[in-house]
Amino acid sequence: MPRWDPRAEDRLRESALALFLERGYENVTVTDITDHAGLTRRTFSRYFADKRDVLFAGSDRLPTVIAQAVQATDPALTPAEALIAGLADTGTLLAKQVPRSPERRRIVAGSAELKERERTKLAAVVDAVAEVLRARGASNTAARLLADVGVAVFQAAFARWTEEPDGADFPVYVRRAAAELTTALEPIARRTVTEL
Repeated sequence: MPRWDPRAEDRLRESALALFLERGYENVTVTDITDHAGLTRRTFSRYFADKRDVLFAGSDRLPTVIAQAVQATDPALTPAEALIAGLADTGTLLAKQVPRSPERRRIVAGSAELKERERTKLAAVVDAVAEVLRARGASNTAARLLADVGVAVFQAAFARWTEEPDGADFPVYVRRAAAELTTALEPIARRTVTEL
């Protein structure tokens, strides 16, 4: 085997996903992953900090990426419009870098530790986006609500995108999820306006 394998990272990720699905995340060690991939632990450490990192590598950049995408939208957009536009732009970028992975979603859903890591990641996204929305003129309450809703829209869009490998581009799923939410809230909005 050559000293450097240009597919080592992919092989490790593929092996980890296969083993996590077969045995469950908690029942797989880094050694299991490296043995399955035919690589060394040292090679694993070159790409990942731990076995969790196989599923979350690069996710620490997500809050900044989404916040910057929202911030970079047309200044004439309302905070809500900027949020959806920023999520769609981020989705386009992510779609190029993240393979559709319904398997990853199943693995995370089956592990309390991984679900907590996912919640922590998404809470950081909410905080970063809320800050940008406040800077765009939203009140503190509106910024927080919009950021929370935006993350929910993003999650729904990502789930649908991963489940439909031959489906539309990611931004289409963001806009569909946002439209469904808007439609669901319309009766409440109308009733609130008449009560004012």
